[in-house]
Amino acid sequence: MNVIHPSVHPVEAPPVTDAANGAMPRGRMKDIQGMPGTPGGLALRFSQFAFAVLALCVMATTSDFPSVTAFRYLVAAVSLQSLWSLILAILDVYAILVRRHFRNPVVVSLFAIGDGITSTLTFAAACASAGITVLIGNDLNDCKQNHCTRFETATAMAFMSWFAVSPSFLLNFWTLASK
Repeated sequence: MNVIHPSVHPVEAPPVTDAANGAMPRGRMKDIQGMPGTPGGLALRFSQFAFAVLALCVMATTSDFPSVTAFRYLVAAVSLQSLWSLILAILDVYAILVRRHFRNPVVVSLFAIGDGITSTLTFAAACASAGITVLIGNDLNDCKQNHCTRFETATAMAFMSWFAVSPSFLLNFWTLASK
């Protein structure tokens, strides 16, 4: 006797979409404020840029910062930080306006690497400048001839810029790792 055995072929269910939100699949990672292309990410980029520019302007108004290598390094690091943050803030504004998300692994890895490099440079420059500021102010007691308050202010602004870039780096790295 010939017995017919039915064969079962599994059928994939189509991805669940939400028609009201532009038909994005629900399996994707949700946007966390602070990630690239979100208003929180734009706020972080703007604060990075603002603190870096403030540190640069305060340090540039002193006449004797080029005489100390750590202060020159601080100026170079916050210049790079401000340029990087400005470029990424422009990209965030574009992403928000066109309602796109930065989910491409190459783009996210570029953001993570750039944030990692600039945050490391800014932190190292701020630490070196803080060490020189403590040396001038506390150990040498030579604040009368130097601009200690300006050096301290520029160093504090560089640390604030680093505090603002760290969440951006961590969120970009987390986004890259979750792919």
